[in-house]
Amino acid sequence: MKADNFNLQAYFSRINFQGSVSADFSTLKNMMRCQLFSVPFENLDVQFGKVVSLIPEEIYTKIVDQKRGGYCYEINGLFAMALGELGIPYQFVAARPMTYPSRRPKTHMVIVASVNGEKWLCDLGFGSYTIREPVNLNWLDQDIKQDFDTFRLSRNPKQDYLLQLLDNGVWKDLYEFNLCPQEWIDFEPANYLNSTHKDSIFVQSLMVVLHTPEGKKVLSGDRFKSISEGMTVKSSVSKEEIASLLQREFSLQCQLEQDSGYRFSEAKQVDSSSAAGD
Repeated sequence: MKADNFNLQAYFSRINFQGSVSADFSTLKNMMRCQLFSVPFENLDVQFGKVVSLIPEEIYTKIVDQKRGGYCYEINGLFAMALGELGIPYQFVAARPMTYPSRRPKTHMVIVASVNGEKWLCDLGFGSYTIREPVNLNWLDQDIKQDFDTFRLSRNPKQDYLLQLLDNGVWKDLYEFNLCPQEWIDFEPANYLNSTHKDSIFVQSLMVVLHTPEGKKVLSGDRFKSISEGMTVKSSVSKEEIASLLQREFSLQCQLEQDSGYRFSEAKQVDSSSAAGD
């Protein structure tokens, strides 16, 4: 996964990464957390009626130059570009989301990176349920505490991996996957489905998530919630308020236009310092 316009230092600046860099676990972990806390998970392009581009150069431009976010293929794709620049081996993996009432195809994409002979699950693009740092594939059937979240990785009867989240005292299935390697082009059909199908959650509703060291901020349709150190504050957001909330909480600048109804116009991200002043 390479982009001709990829610049590692610009990427580090975008995700607020500082410190020494090496092809080791410390860099892998710190880079993942920095990107997770800086680049929002968002489906604004889908809400504009666009098919999300999987061209690497366009992903880089969107997230790094235009300071936008994206969904799993874009966010994890950008992370893969950085891994390649650092010389950290990785493979793309197709995952089956398990958060739906019925069985779904493998439309989610994750990364398995290899460091010091061990394999690590890396995923920055599963919305509000995503892991917050790499998970060792040998950490089976044990509580994996990451900040204020607890995950568990196990093997099902078919020996696929199953990732779960402890949600209000109940283990919630997130997704299952195996280590059959995927090429980048293999995700084109799933991306088209997620971008266009009427049953896609990304087509049906606006979704924006930004993780923070203390928790996360989530906008789902007209509902916003902020979670900090286990405390949740919820509110409803009118159509007229969404643009200002995107800028204030996610540093995403977006205008609403009224014709037969409301729709989002093109979005760009602004510096958090200017957004905080509004």
